[in-house]
Amino acid sequence: MRFSIDILDRTALAPGLTTTEEWLAWSRQSAPVISAAHPLPKCSELPMMMARRLNSGSRLAVNCGLEMLRKHPSVDAIVFSSRHGELERNYRILSELATKKTASPTNFTMSVHNAAVGTLAIIAKSTVPTSSVSAGKESFQQGLFEVLSLLHGGHKCVLFVDFDGAIPDVYQPVLPDGTPFPPYACALVLTKGTQWSCTAQPVVPASSEQSNLPQSLQFLNGLLNAQNQFHVTGDTHRWNWQGN
Repeated sequence: MRFSIDILDRTALAPGLTTTEEWLAWSRQSAPVISAAHPLPKCSELPMMMARRLNSGSRLAVNCGLEMLRKHPSVDAIVFSSRHGELERNYRILSELATKKTASPTNFTMSVHNAAVGTLAIIAKSTVPTSSVSAGKESFQQGLFEVLSLLHGGHKCVLFVDFDGAIPDVYQPVLPDGTPFPPYACALVLTKGTQWSCTAQPVVPASSEQSNLPQSLQFLNGLLNAQNQFHVTGDTHRWNWQGN
């Protein structure tokens, strides 16, 4: 399995990490981590009323998406990927139902997996095709296949945003990979090209190579370190990236 792609631009947000300089300093750590003790970044691209309607990860994702759309009006398709989606919102609904309260209309409306990308399209007044992908720990890499299908189908420039929000406490004891990760979002503007190539190889799930970072932040770390070769790990594959 092999594919190639060009990266026109990128941006990311996470607790304590907003500027390019902060992300560069983060990537130079021997083992980059993101601490939930830091406050969430301010979302300057988002209208305040819309920001209040979004959960933590979705808010970061939409803000990153708006920044990239503002800089790249040629974007003609949008893909979002998220492992957990609107889990915060779904837990609120379940809690309301369990206590026999009326489910909040806002929680109900915003509980679907494509709520974030839909909100982005509404704020940006965009009519381009959108989709939302979830594939466990492999969500970022599988989202790239959705991007590739759009590019090979005739689209020229695709905005791709990977994100996740806070995991409600009730779910944390049963997380398959231990400690929950803080909210984050990583956005890429992608086109056809040969700038970066990726090959995949199957891995043993319990491999010692497993990273604590989500796939998109592993990828961003490789880019920021200006590495010509790096890899991204997941549940089923090791994804080997090479700059051309």
